[in-house]
Amino acid sequence: MQAPDSTIDTTAANAAASADATAPNSWIDELGPGLIAGAADDDPSGIATYSQAGAQFGFGMLWTLVLTYPLMVAIQNVSARIGRVTGHGLATNIRRHYPAALLYPLVGLLLLANTINIAADVAAMGDAMTLVAGGKAQWYAALFGVVSVLLQVFVPYSRYVKVLKWLTLALLAYVATVFVVDIPWRRVAAEGLVLPGMPWKKEYITTIVAVFGTTISPYLFFWQASQEVEDLRADDSAFPLKKAPRQARAGYARIDRDTYIGMGFSNMVAFFIMLTTAVTLHMHGITSIETSAQAATALRPIAGNFAFFLFALGIIGTGLLAVPVLAGSAAYAIAGAFRWKNSLEHTPKVAPRFYAIIVVATLAGVGMGFAPIDPIKALYWSAVINGVIAIPIMAVMMLMAARADVMGRLVISKRLKVMGWLCTAVMTAAVLAMAYTQFA
Repeated sequence: MQAPDSTIDTTAANAAASADATAPNSWIDELGPGLIAGAADDDPSGIATYSQAGAQFGFGMLWTLVLTYPLMVAIQNVSARIGRVTGHGLATNIRRHYPAALLYPLVGLLLLANTINIAADVAAMGDAMTLVAGGKAQWYAALFGVVSVLLQVFVPYSRYVKVLKWLTLALLAYVATVFVVDIPWRRVAAEGLVLPGMPWKKEYITTIVAVFGTTISPYLFFWQASQEVEDLRADDSAFPLKKAPRQARAGYARIDRDTYIGMGFSNMVAFFIMLTTAVTLHMHGITSIETSAQAATALRPIAGNFAFFLFALGIIGTGLLAVPVLAGSAAYAIAGAFRWKNSLEHTPKVAPRFYAIIVVATLAGVGMGFAPIDPIKALYWSAVINGVIAIPIMAVMMLMAARADVMGRLVISKRLKVMGWLCTAVMTAAVLAMAYTQFA
């Protein structure tokens, strides 16, 4: 197993470079970092955002998910390539090539935003469990938080990642929900897949910004890059592509498939959540939804018990997937910034500070559920922080991915540069629009 900041054995790397990496058993085996990142993007707080968009604006917001797909693919692909080429996560690479004055505020704000997001997610999971089984939501939330911590701390990465991959199936609950409600597909195509003719009012712009901020999130950049490094360490025949460039063709092809499928799965599920709430809630005059649990409750009298249970259980399943990604990405970022050992394959004894971040972030999120804090306002500020720090993080990623001293001769292509910078520009526009709507 390779240490996070160790020097790769160049003799072994050169030997590996003389032949392509061994092909996996099937394309399904190749799915991992991209699939999990995409699925984690549809966390309970994201479900609330998509539900609100569908309830408030009907089909008029579906086009945003078509637009964000290629942008998500591009920026997540860049993060994955940085991890696979260099053999290090984003924070380590930023620390090596940029001033600490840039790195420390970014990872500190990421930790804060992720902790707030964890609080919102475990609270939503607790509310959903209460809807299904009764009982006290706060204690369910605490249970889910503790279970998440125990799995991350005591289950090695090679086994835990399989659990996360299976948890992505929870998102199929939202695909299934579409098939138990009547969808006017012609109207969806006419109203939802083109830019709407409605006036661009403050509420509409704010919701667009929320959707963009939910789908393009900084914690996913750190997670996917770090998981590429984890997979690299777990495979004795694989080396950072900078050291073994002949593995690049196979490595890039796998990253492309993983990212295209993962982000496609993410946006498809988000599309179905927005579509379901548009058909059931908006068309029945319910236009105000603040939490994912409220969306599930509102579905019950309109779409029936089956749709209600699918929606509620999906919240729990996606939360179990998202909370480890939120806590883990924060831990990778902090540990990379301070040169701490960081790997989910390590035991807590080997990487105590890395696991301490995971435990503190998760339990602090749980603790916020017992504090007199408005979860909706907390989630709003989490979105604001994510939106603000996403821009410099994406800009630094794009600059690093084009630098030969970082990527060797495997700098990103012109096409990926264009799409990555376009994604950065769109997020910048979204944040500026958010600021304008607040102060106009």
